[in-house]
Amino acid sequence: MTIAEHVDGVPAPHLRRYVRQYLGYHYRGFAPGVHLGLPSPDLTVVISFEEPTLVSLAADHAPSGYTALASGLTMAPAFIHHDGTQFGVQLALTPAGARALFGMPAAALAAAVAPLSLEPLADRLRAASWPQRFALLDAALARRLDPVEPAPELAFAWRRIMRSGGALRVGELAAETGWSRRHLCARFAAEFGVGPKDALRLVRFGRSTRLVREPHRRALADIAAACGYYDQAHLAREWREFAGVAPSHWAQSEELPILPSQDEVETATLEA
Repeated sequence: MTIAEHVDGVPAPHLRRYVRQYLGYHYRGFAPGVHLGLPSPDLTVVISFEEPTLVSLAADHAPSGYTALASGLTMAPAFIHHDGTQFGVQLALTPAGARALFGMPAAALAAAVAPLSLEPLADRLRAASWPQRFALLDAALARRLDPVEPAPELAFAWRRIMRSGGALRVGELAAETGWSRRHLCARFAAEFGVGPKDALRLVRFGRSTRLVREPHRRALADIAAACGYYDQAHLAREWREFAGVAPSHWAQSEELPILPSQDEVETATLEA
């Protein structure tokens, strides 16, 4: 039997500054393969309910297994090896969430995967329903929460980049913070693990992945224009760097469903 379940959860209001989304998933009965974890402006926490998540940061490296993991901003894909089964929950964290939940800047997790010790929580999540799982996550995160803000200029710069959709010049951003461009770039990279120019690229790329995922995908030239790329060739170059493949190839070659299929998936949006 093939199972492909995808359930979105919205964190409690007091957590949304730190955790943008919960994504529950349950895939079973698919062919073994390697799923690409694409770069995005989110940090990632993954908690597996069954076998450890097998991750490598290079295609030719052997994967390591994690019952729970945290990963920061990166400019390259992660390679998630699977046997046709994946069951767990993924959390999309903001950079503020790294400080508030882990007591470290997002830069400490940049281009890396770190294990988390969450076994008791993982056991409770495994035995619960999806609404209960999201409520358990709310409670567990609230207990860990210790808000520590970065410099106001850095918090402003990150918000400005996210709201711009990637359509912003670094010099303009520096002027708005009151810092020199060099000082902004150095402080920004020390806090977030990428510079402001690459953060803008991640925002554009993240938007392009959402559009490429759409069931009735528009033409790539239209996606390029909508995401602020110069043209389709610019979009293709960014995809080669961030994903290692063309967007059309990625959409066609993923072993696990990129989006739920209306024929075989129960999809729900749940607010905990």
